Amino acid sequence: MEKELKNSILFDQLCEEWLSYKKPRIKESTYSNYKFSIDRFLKRSFYGKTLEFFVDYNFNQFVEELQSRLANKTTRKIGVILKSILRYAERKYDFDFKLDLMTLPLVDPKEIEIFTDRERLKLERHLNKSQDIKELGIYISLYAGLRIGETCALKWSDIDFENKLINITHTLQRVYVDKDDTKVVITNPKTKQSIRKIPIARELFAKLKEMKRYYENDDYILTGRSDRFVEPIGYRYTYKKVLRECRLQYKNYHCLRHTFATRCIRVGMDVKSLSEILGHSNISITLSIYVHSSYEIKKKFIDRL
Repeated sequence: MEKELKNSILFDQLCEEWLSYKKPRIKESTYSNYKFSIDRFLKRSFYGKTLEFFVDYNFNQFVEELQSRLANKTTRKIGVILKSILRYAERKYDFDFKLDLMTLPLVDPKEIEIFTDRERLKLERHLNKSQDIKELGIYISLYAGLRIGETCALKWSDIDFENKLINITHTLQRVYVDKDDTKVVITNPKTKQSIRKIPIARELFAKLKEMKRYYENDDYILTGRSDRFVEPIGYRYTYKKVLRECRLQYKNYHCLRHTFATRCIRVGMDVKSLSEILGHSNISITLSIYVHSSYEIKKKFIDRL
């Protein structure tokens, strides 16, 4: 490509080209997340700039500016997308932006928050007595470790009563379309490993059997209807209401999943099995989040010597 033509390519055009390149290779929700970050942050910062602008650009100044107003996690995500877009340009249009000099912030893993045994039992008692179909999803997440989007997408046909399994095949979420529009999508879960079968615990199985008699296979579990679902943002209100009724301090919905996983580790489940049940893309994710042995565990094993 002639140098003059190459240097006239605008960053905005490159973003659209990169998105078109990525679209058939990624999930719709991932595409929407990329588009949101590009429209909200990257295009605003580099509107009207040609690719030549980036040849001697101080990327770390841009990263520092983002860090001054955004969390490290968000800054890192935007930086990773910018790198990917410009690497695409390097290969296609023969540029060298020296992207190895861009330093992105590290993200410290947060200490996971779980419900104590007392809190969990209080929550379980409430859910076990409840006849509100909407609250059943909280019970399922507590005993099967589902993500909130997976819970919202669950239908009665996903419950295999004969083999006592929950089939996780879909997730429900609202995604970004453009600055004035969003939409709900029901797609395959987060990763290929997220499509999974989860054994149903005895207590949960009894509750599911009790509730199922009122509903058809094609009904969404959270609504009891085939023509209406609950979005994650709406289901969080139901979850908060239940916590208030139980007089429990608020913890985010993902704590149900953390509580489930932590209990599995405590009763001796091996990490590979837990990783498969949680739908993690690899076992190292499970290890990094959940396998932090306590002093009591260490002492128990040392005392066996």
